Amino acid sequence: MILSGLLLTLLALLGAPLFAIIAFSALLGFHSQGVDPVVVVMEIFRIADTPVLIAIPLFTFAGYLLGESRAPARLVRVTDALLGWVPGGLAVVALVTCALFTAFTGASGVTIVAMGALLYPALQGAGYREKFNLGLITTSGSLGLLFPPSLPLILFGVVAQVSIDKLFVAGLLPGILMLVLLSLWSLREGRRLPARDAGRFSLAEVAGALREALWELPLPVIVLGGVYSGVFAVSEAAAVTALYVLVIEVAVYRDVPLRRLPGVMRESMVMVGGILIILGASLASTNYLIDAQVPEKLLAFVTAHISSRLTFLLLLNGFLLVLGCMLDLFSALVIVVPLILPIALSFGVDPIHLGIIFLANMQIGYCTPPIGMNLFIASYRFNQPVVTLYRATVPFLAILLVTVLLITYWPWLSLAFLG
Repeated sequence: MILSGLLLTLLALLGAPLFAIIAFSALLGFHSQGVDPVVVVMEIFRIADTPVLIAIPLFTFAGYLLGESRAPARLVRVTDALLGWVPGGLAVVALVTCALFTAFTGASGVTIVAMGALLYPALQGAGYREKFNLGLITTSGSLGLLFPPSLPLILFGVVAQVSIDKLFVAGLLPGILMLVLLSLWSLREGRRLPARDAGRFSLAEVAGALREALWELPLPVIVLGGVYSGVFAVSEAAAVTALYVLVIEVAVYRDVPLRRLPGVMRESMVMVGGILIILGASLASTNYLIDAQVPEKLLAFVTAHISSRLTFLLLLNGFLLVLGCMLDLFSALVIVVPLILPIALSFGVDPIHLGIIFLANMQIGYCTPPIGMNLFIASYRFNQPVVTLYRATVPFLAILLVTVLLITYWPWLSLAFLG
């Protein structure tokens, strides 16, 4: 087993695909126990029987379509018309639009690249400090992970076998809290501008912006209203959303020409394929870990050294922040959640609450020095040294860390609307 572990480590260092390493580890584990390796294939096939998984490709396709269209520009115009007249309002506009965009695309890196092209020049032109602009866009790229129909919320529900509807509800208050605290910091920055970015409130501009985005504004209502009212299941809401976005972006706005549609489908399904193959391989690996009683041994070790629920949650936060720096969110979900879930349950942590803690930490980990993925994406996108991004994100990360502690130690934020 030591030799196998060294081999897997070597493969990882050589750049082998993560799903291949995970699947190989499961095959080696079952082989060492004398179990037919065909169970790995059966586990990968089993995910096809999970009805809610259909929501992942449908929401992903809808998000990619929105990204290809002029929807981001229309969303920026609406939020700017409503909030841009406030001193510091443009920064709040950036936070809100990035959060909403990430919620639908499920990828914070995509938000930095797509929204950064619109928002960074606007913030620069309004007189905001470059350091503030870089930190704002880099950290706000992952804010939408707690808002439905975020793919990580759906995937956590699948892996942890908890209600996705409840996860959608549970993420609202924590996500709003993060937006509010960062908005207050942004308003403070706006008041310090030599020439304030605030313009005059114009009903004509509000009406024009709302009219331009008339067909896209109902999207959150379709997803949230349909799921929360019980009209749609999550998979049905995904189907309705994908069809609605297809019609309005291709036929109504005509932002995405028909010749471009196959390319958008291909790009979105490549991402989905990556998620599903990692999920299938990881579920097989998880089964091996369960057969080898790894969760039980890990639970015994943790409970032998930690007796306090508060201490466990603090250590969990630290572990997840480091994990968020080093591992892709989707990989972390399917690999780590089955291991920490039984430990969290033993300390009386609600699995829905655990899901929000997990995602809140992971989204901060994306921006945490020295190796948070979003730091390098922003460094490339804005042609800035990554060390500059380190310094720019510090105040935003401090605010988000405070928020994570509130989410962790005040379960009401996640569970208030669940009854």
